[in-house]
Amino acid sequence: MNPSYGGPCQGVRNLIPAMDQLGSQSEVISFDEPNNDFSSLDPFPVHCLGPGKGPWSYNGAYRPWLERNASNYDVIVIHGDWLYQSIATIKAIQSLRKQADGKTLPKVFAMPHGMLDPWFQRDPSRRLKAIRNWVYWKLIEHRVISDSDGVLFTCHRELELARIPFRPYRPKCEIDVGYGIPKPPDSTWEMDAAFRKRCPQLKDRQYLLYLSRIDPKKGIDLLIRAYAKVTSGLEPGRSVPALVVAGPDDSYYAKQMKALVAELGLQHDGSTDSGQPAVIFTGMLKGDAKWGAFYGCQAFVLPSHQENFGIAVAEALACGAPVLISDQVNICVEIKNARAGMVSADTFDGTCQTLERWLGLLPTVREKYSDAATACYEQHFAVDRAAAKFYEAIQ
Repeated sequence: MNPSYGGPCQGVRNLIPAMDQLGSQSEVISFDEPNNDFSSLDPFPVHCLGPGKGPWSYNGAYRPWLERNASNYDVIVIHGDWLYQSIATIKAIQSLRKQADGKTLPKVFAMPHGMLDPWFQRDPSRRLKAIRNWVYWKLIEHRVISDSDGVLFTCHRELELARIPFRPYRPKCEIDVGYGIPKPPDSTWEMDAAFRKRCPQLKDRQYLLYLSRIDPKKGIDLLIRAYAKVTSGLEPGRSVPALVVAGPDDSYYAKQMKALVAELGLQHDGSTDSGQPAVIFTGMLKGDAKWGAFYGCQAFVLPSHQENFGIAVAEALACGAPVLISDQVNICVEIKNARAGMVSADTFDGTCQTLERWLGLLPTVREKYSDAATACYEQHFAVDRAAAKFYEAIQ
C-alpha cells in the first residue's frame, strides 16, 4: 500500500471510504514493513506483514495469518495477479474449507487490474516474459481464476480482453464492477501557483499535459515525436501550447526522452519566445501541484500502448480537462461516446492526427469538450457509483 506505487494501491484507497458509506468495513493486508510512515495515515486498518522476497514476492507470514483470520471476513478480494499472494489465498481458503468445523468462510474474488491484458503477451519487447507467463499460467495462475468465486473487472473492455491470452480460462463468473476516483478538491490559485513553481519557464502560456510514469508502455516517445512534427507544420509565428511531461524523471528511459527532446530542439528555459514549441519536464507532481497541472491544462494526453483504466485519465476528466488518448486505454469507448476527448490508434500517425485535430479547434469548441469531460466523469468514473456496483457484486 505504499502510496508511491499508485495503480491498484491508489484504487483501493479511493474505493474503501466510499464502500464504508454503504455500510461495509474493509481491512487491507499489505506486504509492507510494519513500521512504515504511511499506513497509519490510511482511514482503515492495514495489516503489514513485512516485505515479500524475490520477484514472486513470497511471504511466509501471509498464509498462516490468513488461515487464522479468514473467518473474520465475509469477502476477500485478491488485487492483482502473478504474485505469491494470489495462489496463497486460494490454497489457504481451500485448506480451511476442508476442515471448516462449521465456520463460515469468506467468498474470494480475484481482481486482475488489467494484468490479463493480451498486450503483455503480444508486445515484442516482452517475448521472454510472455513465455514465462504462459508456463506460470499453466502450472499455477489459472487456478486463481477458476477457483475464485468470481473475477472482478474495472470496465467491460478489460473483461473481454482477459478472455483472450490464456487457456484454460474458466472463471465461475465475470463481473464488471467499474472503477472510480473521488471528486478532486476545487481549483484554487494556490494549486496553480504550486504547479507553476515546478516549471517556472512555462510562465503563463497554455500547455498540454502528460502525467504518468515515463515508460515505453505509455507511448511517451510517440507523443514527443508527434508534438515535434505537428507543431513544426503550423504556420510561422503561431503560438502553440507547450507539452508538460510530469512524472518521475530519473530513470534511464526518462533520460533517453530528455535526450530526444534536446535532439528535436524542443528544450525551453523560458528565456525565448514563450509561444514556440517546447517540452518541459517537471518530475513527479503531488498534492496542489498535481491538481494545478490538471486544472490548468488545455488537454491531457496519453497515447498509451496498454492502459487498463488510467486513474490519471479519470482525474483529468474530473478536473474538466479533455483527454487525448489512444484506443488502448480501456475506458476510451465511454470517453469517445461522451465527446469528452479524442481517441486514436497508439501509433505515431494516430498521435499526430489527434494533436492536429485538437490544435485546429476553436476555443469555443474546446470549452464544449471541457464541459463534456466533467459530465463523463460524473456519469462513469465517480467513486460513489463504482463503490455501489462493487458492493452489489460482492454480495
